[in-house]
Amino acid sequence: MNTFKAYRLAGPSLESLQQVTETIPVPAAYEVLVRMRAASLNYKDNFYLAGDQGIRLPRPTIPLSDGAGEVVAVGAGAGRFNVGDRVAGVFVQDWLYGPIADHAADSSTTLGHGIDGTLAEYRLFNQEGLVKLPENLSFEEGATLPCAALTAWNAVRGVRAGQTVLILGTGGVALFALQFAKALGARTIVTSSSDAKLARASEAGADHVINYQRDPDWHHAVRALTSGHGVDHVVDAVGPDTLERSIQATRREGVVHLVGLINPAGRIDPMLILGGTVTVRGVRVGSRELFEEMNAFIAHKNLHPVIGHRFSFDDAKGAFERQLSGPEFGKIVITW
Repeated sequence: MNTFKAYRLAGPSLESLQQVTETIPVPAAYEVLVRMRAASLNYKDNFYLAGDQGIRLPRPTIPLSDGAGEVVAVGAGAGRFNVGDRVAGVFVQDWLYGPIADHAADSSTTLGHGIDGTLAEYRLFNQEGLVKLPENLSFEEGATLPCAALTAWNAVRGVRAGQTVLILGTGGVALFALQFAKALGARTIVTSSSDAKLARASEAGADHVINYQRDPDWHHAVRALTSGHGVDHVVDAVGPDTLERSIQATRREGVVHLVGLINPAGRIDPMLILGGTVTVRGVRVGSRELFEEMNAFIAHKNLHPVIGHRFSFDDAKGAFERQLSGPEFGKIVITW
């Protein structure tokens, strides 16, 4: 057989997600053919299914930015990989080093947005758009890394042992931030509106948990836990309506890493930043260089992503339905 199954999203609704059959491509020079083994969903994927308020793609596109598989063929000059290598795709395919460039920031080379994504049995990549998986991870675990894990790593990679990190929420980015921060030797505080999720966060290593629904002024509780000084880092995966309290929970010269826009409402009082001498930093995933750095850290510390639910390739719509139903503890993974 020289055909494979894939999904294409023709419009911003779940009904527009259709399974199709396509021809397996042959890698040209510097290209690598990957047999995909797993893919995972992120909160951002909700926006592609949000109807008139969602993101409308310019053409029917294979969705999802995160996936992992094995190399089955390489084109001429593609010397970075060999047949049999286990790999994952880079979120922004041509963001290799340093800060994100203007041409990359417009999402035109982002998997599942500007170009086809990973929800397919086979995927052709330029060799520069791949990294090797950590040796300690399965394909399912490796498929969770390109967006949520790399965003979290970008946020906390500068954390030092003995510092305190506040993490808002228990979604994909937040759980990776918790794992990374603990492995770096930090003390961690996690917030959520769910006692059940907070209990699981404690099991995953959180030193302190706060239910922000019962304690809406949670920044005061954070200050109390740090003897009034505030935390060294905040990973704000909610924002921007949480941003002012994140700033108020941060010590002088501390850093708030803004990685989420779940609730678009909210305002920022600039005097809180100035008066607290706090740095507010926007974080957008990361480069291939950071991806490889993170993978080395994951392997060295033997970290394993938290997987919430698994779906088969033929039940991909079920995975999207689960994602749309609300915040998940652990990543949603599709395997085939």
